[in-house]
Amino acid sequence: MVKLTIVGRVSDGLPLAQGPRYMNEENENFLWYKQQGEFILKEISRGALAPSKMTIRVDHHCFNYLVENGVCFITLCDSSYPRKLAFHYLQDLQKEFEKFNISLIEKITKPYSFARFDSVIGNIRKQYIDTRTQANLSKLNANRRQDLDIITEHMSEIVERRRILELSERVVATSQTVSPIWGSPRLEVIALKWTPITIIIIVASVLLWSSLILTDDFLIRSF
Repeated sequence: MVKLTIVGRVSDGLPLAQGPRYMNEENENFLWYKQQGEFILKEISRGALAPSKMTIRVDHHCFNYLVENGVCFITLCDSSYPRKLAFHYLQDLQKEFEKFNISLIEKITKPYSFARFDSVIGNIRKQYIDTRTQANLSKLNANRRQDLDIITEHMSEIVERRRILELSERVVATSQTVSPIWGSPRLEVIALKWTPITIIIIVASVLLWSSLILTDDFLIRSF
């Protein structure tokens, strides 16, 4: 069964619509799965995932997504739900979405504010509830090799890659803030504060020493 749908903009990872909810929020942790779907959208926006389509396994569910013309269509289904039907569902959503003015889509700034598409999601989903209808059986029997073109990953692998990347970015950022001369920003601040004072003291000492030598030399010559 199709349990969750998210439509988002790839350029900035902004979720535009989600449609009606079909999960029991208490028993199936709807909010957690929704956050996972939003995470997938962000990873696609960052270029960390395949730019066209993919299946991502998480627990006893699967996320399937399709990217077309800068828009990502994501759906969460039971792992037993036919993947081919899930992608037919996403393709139907994509075709309906293209009927809207793209300039309107680009102006959206708030998450899930494209409510006009929520009802479209609900209507199309109804066609895919029963996998045994004649229309759905025809889709399943057509082009049986279609599933071979779809990459499959596990959510834990994607999360681990993101964790390692963020860790390496923090290490690089930290190394860039360290002064190559003084070894730490704090020592650099101390150096900037006390170096001029030290120079003044040294110059004054040299001048004093020079004046003493000249005075001694003058006194010696006087005698």
